[in-house]
Amino acid sequence: MRFRNLILTVAVAAALAGCTNETLDSVNLSSVKNKTEYQLSGKMVSKMRELGMQKTSPILLRIFKEEGTLEVWKANTANRFQLLKSYKICAWSGKLGPKVKEGDRQAPEGFYPLYPRQLNPNSSYYLAINTGYPNTYDKANGRTGTHLMIHGACSSSGCYSMTDEQIIEIFALARDAFKGGQESVQLQAFPFRMTAENMARHRDNPNIDFWKMLKVGYDQFEVTKRPPAVNVCERKYVFNQQSEGQFNTTAQCPSMVNVCERKYVFNQQSEGQFNATAQCPPMSTPPALQMAMASYDKDFRRDYEKALKKYQGMVWYEPTEAERKAVVADQRKGRELAYAPTGSSLDAGKLLKVSELEKKIAEQKEAEEAKQAALIQKEALEKAAREGKGLPVPQANPLERSVEQAAVQPEPASKSLWGLFSRNEPNASPVAPTAASPAPQAPPQPAANGQQEVPPAQDKPQVAAAPAANAQAQAAEQPAVDQAPIDQPKKRPFWKIWGN
Repeated sequence: MRFRNLILTVAVAAALAGCTNETLDSVNLSSVKNKTEYQLSGKMVSKMRELGMQKTSPILLRIFKEEGTLEVWKANTANRFQLLKSYKICAWSGKLGPKVKEGDRQAPEGFYPLYPRQLNPNSSYYLAINTGYPNTYDKANGRTGTHLMIHGACSSSGCYSMTDEQIIEIFALARDAFKGGQESVQLQAFPFRMTAENMARHRDNPNIDFWKMLKVGYDQFEVTKRPPAVNVCERKYVFNQQSEGQFNTTAQCPSMVNVCERKYVFNQQSEGQFNATAQCPPMSTPPALQMAMASYDKDFRRDYEKALKKYQGMVWYEPTEAERKAVVADQRKGRELAYAPTGSSLDAGKLLKVSELEKKIAEQKEAEEAKQAALIQKEALEKAAREGKGLPVPQANPLERSVEQAAVQPEPASKSLWGLFSRNEPNASPVAPTAASPAPQAPPQPAANGQQEVPPAQDKPQVAAAPAANAQAQAAEQPAVDQAPIDQPKKRPFWKIWGN
């Protein structure tokens, strides 16, 4: 028994060792009395201390759509940021690419400053942090949208949705950083990790030029481990750029690194000299950063050329939101309907040959067009109903339709032996197909000589009943017409064939 218990203990320990930190640090919401004042776990605080971080030091958030990951980076005592914790995003809507307009279900991509006022403790989705979309870049490019959040509840329509256990921790990290004096938290939202291989894999995506622009800021953070200074001019992002020629040693400071007002100023950005839609001022990259980036760019170009050879003739198929949801359908079992994880693009996407991708896109386009046509038709019918217009409803034919029968051509009657030698035998006429509903015949009339009238010959051709309902109705309404008696030719005995 003791040996069995020992085996079970080892098995449990092994299972726990395989869990992620996120699982071990999972918050028990039932014990949380005030979600906005939730205090980080002792384990989280201990990890900060090990990494040389203070509880209230600045943080930075990074999002990667394709991997479905939200990272929290925190500044250490050297003012360099280190990864504190990585969370699996529960739901994000749309596909890779930036948000462009209200209602497109896209989640934002870009660089967004988060201020204390953007923390929403009264969110309908447990807790929320407004991303600030549209930012200066978005507005300069005519992009629209409202209420784009990082929130709980695991259900998204243009937002980045976490579980409630995740958002309460992220909310607390941002709250503590603001208490420590951080004015704004930088949110970096990317389509994927901008490595050489990923950039090569997505080289044919329509958003590649936009992503190359974001990559400059991504690369600079990778090298410096400090949030890049972000500005917008000529409707594009610029990172860590110094505005040259804008300083006067005796004039008022434009707030950037230089000498003004007869004094030194350090690490200050010249915010007033950048206009989002106007031409960029003369700019330069700080020499130390320029040297560091030169080595980084050299390695990237080498790896990118290698990746191009790997993906030659292949194209990455970006899955739809529905395809991502199908991969994680089992996660929704036993949960509320509102719980709607959307999964990772890496799990649902795949590499295809160019011809295969073109075929798949054509099929999707055809299906979408059919869907739109059905939607337009539905809206037209609903509009007609609202306006009181009659809807075109098919009506049944008021005339009874007779049962149509296939016309069978009867075999011609064979002649008798005597008929072969009969001169006056009439030629047999083909019998017309019998109508489904023959017109009634008049009763036989007595002949003038008192003999019984011979009924009409049955082998006389008759007109088949018209299959159309209106022809049958006309025939039914007309009275039967008396037919004149038909004299049958008399047959001569065979002994008189040669006689006079």
